[in-house]
Amino acid sequence: MKKATFAVNNSGMNMKKSFSIAILTALTAAGCSTGNPHSDNQNLKPRLVVLTDIGPADVEPDDNESAVRLMCYADRFEIEAICTTVGYNCDPYPSEWADYLDNVVEAYKLDVENLMKRSKQKEFLPEELEQNQPQELGYWPSAEYLSSRCLMGSQRAGIGVVGQGNDSPGSDFLIKLALEDDPRPIWVTAWGSANTLAQAIWRYKQTATPAELKKFVNKFRVYTITDQDMIWAMRENLDYSSHMWMRQEFKDDLFFIWDESAWKNHNSLGVSNWPKHEELIQSMGYLGYVYPHYLWGVEGDTPSFLHIMPNGLNDPEDPTQAGWGGYHTYGISPDQRTYAWTNWQQPELDASSHYEHIFYMDSFNDFAARMEWAQKGAGNRNPIAVVNGISGLSQIHIKAKAGEPLEISAKGSADPDGDIITYTWIQQVEAGTYNKSITIENENSATPGIVIPSDAKGKTIHLILAIRDRGAISLAAYRRIIVTVK
Repeated sequence: MKKATFAVNNSGMNMKKSFSIAILTALTAAGCSTGNPHSDNQNLKPRLVVLTDIGPADVEPDDNESAVRLMCYADRFEIEAICTTVGYNCDPYPSEWADYLDNVVEAYKLDVENLMKRSKQKEFLPEELEQNQPQELGYWPSAEYLSSRCLMGSQRAGIGVVGQGNDSPGSDFLIKLALEDDPRPIWVTAWGSANTLAQAIWRYKQTATPAELKKFVNKFRVYTITDQDMIWAMRENLDYSSHMWMRQEFKDDLFFIWDESAWKNHNSLGVSNWPKHEELIQSMGYLGYVYPHYLWGVEGDTPSFLHIMPNGLNDPEDPTQAGWGGYHTYGISPDQRTYAWTNWQQPELDASSHYEHIFYMDSFNDFAARMEWAQKGAGNRNPIAVVNGISGLSQIHIKAKAGEPLEISAKGSADPDGDIITYTWIQQVEAGTYNKSITIENENSATPGIVIPSDAKGKTIHLILAIRDRGAISLAAYRRIIVTVK
């Protein structure tokens, strides 16, 4: 990808670029105590591919904004590829727009030395290891690594172009990633079109056996921000989209989330909180410098990777567990012909919106605190949530008896900076099989009072613990507790 000129004064910000063996020490508990619950190694990052129609700030500023936020979480995701591709505002995708992605990576290059201080990282891994071994939570990759993973994807939209002549460096690389010996799934987040993934599947299908193709498709998890495999004026013509083809052809094998709630709320909540963005995001570091003013809304694509965020709130493989990326159930999709995990109808739409509003400020504050690290090399860190003596991010499973008190405690939770912490316990009714609200007494204490309802036998109840500190920018930590009633 062509490197863009980064027009910012970078005096005094020369970065250490050592590729000697890295000694990663004392990673913060909030940053790396556990990891993706679907990995054999709980300390590994989730694998992430981004498909973005990033472009000029007067056309597609929200992708620039989401790219900046993603860079602030490069220690939380193994960013396997960022592919530039078509979307609502362009077909074909202008290749020169990819320079805007390069600008964001250049800003990361200037800020990463400060960001690394958050996990006390001193150096980058040698290039060979950084490129070829799984990354652990808490590890900040080099800008050179990220630049090497910025690729051009499909430059045309629609199912009509999928096939001969539509291969791209991005689709070829997706095939390579899926064939690697790595048990972790690959999350493909479509900020624009997912045509690049459709092409990769089509290409692999040409030579694969049915069993090989099934295994290949099973490797992917898709989260699309609406359906952008067409220009805006065609948005009602869903037959045109390659997304429909993927859901039809691989309905039993492809895990597909089609969001129609989280992205809209993220846009509108960002607009209503824009003064905070100006103060706490745009004024911080070189990444803040390239964070543009909103046009349609703020960071409409960000929920796609917030859903995968390893923060203890939700299991991304179960979209009924509400998290920073919304709440989804499996059912008919907006095209009225295919099925997906989605939230476009009631009551799912209101439920998803409810949780998006609950967690929005937590997610924003988390971003703002990381931007402070980018600027100063210091800042607030997340508290540590402990449930029944168990720390980390993994979900807590408890067995209980109907009609009896639930033994549950957050004692031992703490803040690494010594800040005072608060407790909040809530129930997510939609995620459990017990579909009634339970009473939680002392819901703002470390030891809430909960009596399991007598009619909950054989059911599951989902509880969420949120720990928040009282730092200058309040940060949260979560644990999800799944109670099985005997």
